[in-house]
Amino acid sequence: MFCPDVYAEASSELFSGPKTHSSDRAMDLGLAEDHFSRPVGSFVASDIEQLKLAIEECKKLILELPEHSERQKDTVVKLIHLRLKLQELKDPEEDEPYLRIILEHRFSKEKSKSVKQTCDKCSTIIWGLIQTWYTCTGCYYRCHSKCMNQITKPCVRSKVSHQSEYELSICPEVGLDRQDYRCAECRTPISLRGVPSEARQCDYTGQYYCSTCHWNDTAIIPARVIHNWEFEPRKVCRSSMRYLTLMLPRPVLKLKEINPLLFNFVEELVEIRKLRHDILLMKPYFITCKEAMEARLLLQLQDRQHFVENDDMYSLQDLIDISTGRLSCSLTEIHTTFAKHIKLDCERCQAKGFVCELCKEGDILFPFDSHTSLCHECSAVFHRDCYYDNSTTCPRCARMTDRQQDEVEEEK
Repeated sequence: MFCPDVYAEASSELFSGPKTHSSDRAMDLGLAEDHFSRPVGSFVASDIEQLKLAIEECKKLILELPEHSERQKDTVVKLIHLRLKLQELKDPEEDEPYLRIILEHRFSKEKSKSVKQTCDKCSTIIWGLIQTWYTCTGCYYRCHSKCMNQITKPCVRSKVSHQSEYELSICPEVGLDRQDYRCAECRTPISLRGVPSEARQCDYTGQYYCSTCHWNDTAIIPARVIHNWEFEPRKVCRSSMRYLTLMLPRPVLKLKEINPLLFNFVEELVEIRKLRHDILLMKPYFITCKEAMEARLLLQLQDRQHFVENDDMYSLQDLIDISTGRLSCSLTEIHTTFAKHIKLDCERCQAKGFVCELCKEGDILFPFDSHTSLCHECSAVFHRDCYYDNSTTCPRCARMTDRQQDEVEEEK
């Protein structure tokens, strides 16, 4: 057997460009031939067979030559050229359509010549220099052109669009026997002993997969976050990885229904809930303020649109950012900007403030002030101490009730 180091060194030399001092040896070995050119006309089976014979002869010659010798390195370079040429013949890229739709995947042909991509179907390297490959614009599934007809998994994007919800049980394992000792996705025989193929468990679905469908990718598991406030990445299969990635920014978690006790143990959640509630109270000021609309203040939350729609729905990305402290910092800054516009910068918004009708003292009040309380019936604003200490009803509600009674009497 020849040394892998020699093969690696020769590969590096091949893709980084030939060195000037080896040009004579290249001519002796016939490497001056352009192995990447495509002659006029189509290749026939004999061309492939001749390349296979040439490859076998190169392999024998490499074993016979002195290890680490210059001639052995040059022979390895020739072997690489021949193998790439053979691959090109097996995977021609003429007449390949730019767009292809398979099982709701919308594949587009890639122009990148990077060799660092890996086919999601066969788990081998995509040689962008000579192979045609496609990427799904929905779920970013990558594969060779020759592997596309073997795809059996529908696009994850469609699942996200039609079923936007997480598995909320922690690693719901059913056992290999329930899977008939087969991969949950491609049905390849698997076992924990690795014969014929290693069984790898996905921490999100709890099911077992083969090494082709499970690459030991890691992701944060929503169920572990919601129930344990745990953010340690766990191993997941490829389809779960793509699904969790697409679901990451979607606000589908209603924490007060799934696990309301979480707010008792995570102080940061309470802080974020208060900030979000205040922003919802500020929203009516902005949508009726010309200056705020021109300044597009609400667009500061365009990446978290649900923050201006409700205060109880969270995305997994929200929870991750809460745990790292990133969301608290950014949302506090936005809250300060919004409050400054309403209370200091804009006279129209200031005019919509309230005076405490119970004590009739103090500054102008706003519903998002920390020392105020709101009447749940008419949304009038009072000092917190005044509203809770006064046993009478809300003065504004009392006036509205009296007015309604007067109108009823007048109609009679």
